[in-house]
Amino acid sequence: MARARILCQVNKLSVKTSARGLALTALMRVFKQQSYSNISLNHVLADQQLTPADRNLATQIFYGTIQRKLFLEYQLKGLVRTKLREPYLEPLLLMSIYQLVFLDKIPDRAVLDEANKLAKAFGRPKSSGFRLVNGILRAFIRRQTQLPKEDLAKLSVQESFPQWLVSYFIKNWGLKRTEQMLASLNQPAKNSTRISGLAKFDSVWQSLVQSGFSPARSALNPQAAILAKGGISNTPMFKEGQLTIQDEAAGLVVEAFDFAGDEQVLDACSAPGGKTVQIAEHLTKGKVTALDIHAKKLALVEQNAKRMGVADKVAVKACDARQAGTFFSDQSFAKILVDAPCSGLGLLRRKPEIRYTKQLADLRNLQRIQLQILDQVSFLLKPTGELVYSTCSISVEENEEVIDQFLKTHADFELVPFTAGNLTSDSGMLKILPDTYGSDGFFIAKLRLRG
Repeated sequence: MARARILCQVNKLSVKTSARGLALTALMRVFKQQSYSNISLNHVLADQQLTPADRNLATQIFYGTIQRKLFLEYQLKGLVRTKLREPYLEPLLLMSIYQLVFLDKIPDRAVLDEANKLAKAFGRPKSSGFRLVNGILRAFIRRQTQLPKEDLAKLSVQESFPQWLVSYFIKNWGLKRTEQMLASLNQPAKNSTRISGLAKFDSVWQSLVQSGFSPARSALNPQAAILAKGGISNTPMFKEGQLTIQDEAAGLVVEAFDFAGDEQVLDACSAPGGKTVQIAEHLTKGKVTALDIHAKKLALVEQNAKRMGVADKVAVKACDARQAGTFFSDQSFAKILVDAPCSGLGLLRRKPEIRYTKQLADLRNLQRIQLQILDQVSFLLKPTGELVYSTCSISVEENEEVIDQFLKTHADFELVPFTAGNLTSDSGMLKILPDTYGSDGFFIAKLRLRG
């Protein structure tokens, strides 16, 4: 009897640490505990001895289920006739339907078999959850997918975006472009890296080739390498600071500056430090001061700076950028970066849960914070100095409107043309929509203080 119990426990552990079991655990964290997707998955996969294929499967099921959550929930309509009380049930049903609909190479019978095993492993003793799961999934296979008939609701469910966000996209970019963007945002994010400006580019590129990452050039950023597979953070070239994980669009922000190398630079909202490090790579005698409202996050900035070999050019200070003027004298910096806190609407491919947590009111609330930061740091810029404002959002409220309002109250500033990577802006403002290059969505504006 004891031997049977031990074997049962071993079997349950094996199921829970399988690719699907780990995906389910991570989904429960996101859906039930409101955890961030990337943090949840990284935590669950840490120290697990998965094959690359199983790691990829867990990742695909996890992110795919979050991306398609509204669509998947809609498929349960009419099939669930009882309250799903156990916390694993709804995530398991959603990830199983995701596999049935979107993963063509996995037979239906295999999805059902794995779902039953997971229900038994995650369910309470004597739970009938596995019978419930089996019945609902078989009923779904018989019925197949369904969509609403009304156009807005149909597009919302089909692409799994809240109706307010679909309406917002249509208002700003029209129906056709909205359909393109929503479909694009449901594609997997690229494995994008930026090769350090202090490393020998060709040598790092060759190392990537030899290590089987099959790097490809970016249409946006000449310093970026788009990798065919993940796992770069486990390599010596990453640990030695020859490259870092950074989206190809995000890597353009710092390139909008014209550095001499000896400047004092302020990175007003720095954590986790990707752009701080990039600034430091451009400096010879200069220094970059990195601020963040959260003192704990500055440890990430310092870790990044140390790994990338620029720690001697980086200073950190815990400070709300809206109070920066109380810590620094006027005209202290030749260059200032405000990579402002934002809604993250440009990251919907990489962080799909954002689409379900943001509301239209958030854009206005964030706009107020963004303007407060710009107003405060503007006094810290030297005459003829450069200020670059950026967000990883594509909303008009957080970008064009912020710049317009700032300029109305700061007549001593002006927009100036700039080149960043392979892109040039004659207007001084650049917005990269996520479907144009398959990158994150980003906004960059370059301002100069008149002499």
